[in-house]
Amino acid sequence: MSWLGGSGDASSRRSGTLTVLDVGSNKVCCMVAKLKPNDDGKLLRGRSHRIQVIGIGHQKSQGVKSGVVVDLDRAEHAIRLSVDAAERMAGLTVDSLIVNMTAGRLKSEAFSATINLGGHEADEADIKRVLGAGAKQALKAEREVIHSLPVGFSLDAERGVRDPRGMVGDALGVDMHVLTGDAAPMRNLELSINRSHLSVERMVATPYASGLAALVDDELELGAACIDMGGGTTTISVFSEGKFVHGDAIAIGGNHVTLDMAKGLSTSLDAAERLKVMHGSALPGSADDRDLVSIQPIGDDGEVPLQIPRSVMTRIVRARIDETLELLRDRLNKSGYGNAVGKRVVLTGGASQLAGLPEAARRILGRNVRIGRPLGVAGLPEAAKGPAFSAAVGLLIYPQMASFESHPAKGISGLRMTGTGGKLHRMSQWLRDSF
Repeated sequence: MSWLGGSGDASSRRSGTLTVLDVGSNKVCCMVAKLKPNDDGKLLRGRSHRIQVIGIGHQKSQGVKSGVVVDLDRAEHAIRLSVDAAERMAGLTVDSLIVNMTAGRLKSEAFSATINLGGHEADEADIKRVLGAGAKQALKAEREVIHSLPVGFSLDAERGVRDPRGMVGDALGVDMHVLTGDAAPMRNLELSINRSHLSVERMVATPYASGLAALVDDELELGAACIDMGGGTTTISVFSEGKFVHGDAIAIGGNHVTLDMAKGLSTSLDAAERLKVMHGSALPGSADDRDLVSIQPIGDDGEVPLQIPRSVMTRIVRARIDETLELLRDRLNKSGYGNAVGKRVVLTGGASQLAGLPEAARRILGRNVRIGRPLGVAGLPEAAKGPAFSAAVGLLIYPQMASFESHPAKGISGLRMTGTGGKLHRMSQWLRDSF
C-alpha cells in the first residue's frame, strides 16, 4: 500500500539505476545500485524493489566539518574521487544523485491540516490538497523543508486512518511531521556537488536514511530510536507505527573523542585515532591500571615512547561518550517522543563501533541497545557491511518510501535554483511510475 503514487501492481514498476552520495565528516561514500522489482513477495515491508549494489567508492572526507562544508575545493575533490571510483566499478557515468543532509540545525515540527470533503469520496487530489496545506505551514525564511511526511489521516475526527482513498466523509485531516534545516549549509553542499558536474536529485536527512537501513520491521512498527554516531555529528531519529516521527542532530561525534585523546595524551591526531581504535573503550576494565600502552609524543620522533596505563585513555573516552549520550537523552526526553521509543534504541554509524559503547548507552539511556547494520541490500563488499555505511544504504532504500512523502514544490533547493523541474522532475516522475 502506498499513500500516494501509482497503482501498486508489479507491472507498473520497472528496474532502474540509482546513485547515492553520503558526504560525512570522516568519509565520502558513493554507491551505484540496480533496483529490480520484487516479484516473489516482500523481503521487508515497504520495499518494492530488490537493491543490488554494482559500484561503490569511498574516500577520506575533506573540507567537511560536523556535516558542514567548510572548504568547497577540498570537498569537491573528495566527492569527485569517490564518484569516479563508483562509476568505474559500475561501468557507467553518473550525472545526478541522492545526497544526505546532516547539518543545518535540523528541526522537527508537527503540523495538522484539515480540508472540507463535503461528503464525497476522498481521492488522490484531496490527499494532495491536504498534504500541501500541511506542508505550507512549515515554509519559513532561511529554512528549507527537507521532509514533509504524513503521520496519519483522520476522517470526521476519526483518527488512525492509514489510506483515506475511496472513503467517505465531510472533513479530511492529516497530521504531518515536517523536518526543516538551514538553507545556507544545504546550498553549500549542493554547490560542492554541482562543481563536480553533478546535480542533486533529492536531499534526504541523515537520521531518516540511517533509520531506514538499520531498523527491522518490528522496531519500525512498535517504536524505536536510531542513533547514528558519525565522525563529526550524531543524529537521532524516532520511528513509530512505521513512520518517521522525529529527527534531531548534535555536532558531536567520534572525531571529538580522537581530539580529546590527542590533547590529553599530547600525541598526534593519527596516533590518537589508532589508539582509540586499538585500545579505546567507554567501559573501564579491571586490568586497565596494569595494562600499559606506548604513546609517541608530538615532535619527539627519536625519543622513547611513553608508557601509560590504559585507564588514563578510558577516562578520556568515557567522559566524552557520557557527555554525548546524556545530551541525546535530554534531547529525546525534551522532544516528547520518549514514550514512542519504548525500550528500544539502535546504535549505528562509524563511531558506534567503539568498545563498550552499547553498555554505556544502556546505562545512560536506560533502554535496550543493539548495534544496527545496514539490512536488505545485496552486493555490498565485506568492508561496507558495517554500521559506518548505514546512512549510504538508507539513501538507496529511501526512493521506495518516497511515495509516502508530500514534496513541497518550493522547498527543494534544486527546484528553486534552476527554476525548472529538470532532472528532479524526471526523477520524481520515474519514482511515481516505478514504485
